[in-house]
Amino acid sequence: MAVNSPVKKTMRKKIKAQTATPERRLPPLLRKAWYGLNQAFRRRIKKHTATPDQFTVLRLLYESEAGGFSQRDLCRLMASDPNTIGALVGRMSESGLVAKQPDDRDKRTLRITITPRGRQVFKSLRATALKLQHEILAELPPKRR
Repeated sequence: MAVNSPVKKTMRKKIKAQTATPERRLPPLLRKAWYGLNQAFRRRIKKHTATPDQFTVLRLLYESEAGGFSQRDLCRLMASDPNTIGALVGRMSESGLVAKQPDDRDKRTLRITITPRGRQVFKSLRATALKLQHEILAELPPKRR
């Protein structure tokens, strides 16, 4: 194996990451925690044939006082790109969770709103999310919750 092989470079990066100062280790630790929570939630909502991202869209729409959002708004709110949100909204529309209609102010823009079926699914998903949140927070001392 050559001295500067990709395998050796990867090993050096792993060792460096493991010995990094606490300040440098926080971002990967936060990402790992988020990923673990996301996967735990994904497993729990699998029976609803929904994803964590779909839950987030439903929550945003359910809580919206503006009567829905444009896809551009959803991109901004979810820190995602237009292609991802477009595909996500398309699947949710096909499933009857959301509706797309032209915006009253700008006919070129589609307004995404939650459907009655989407509201029902959201309430069920929310119950699952709150239960998971309660279980996780129960591990912390009461003052830290």
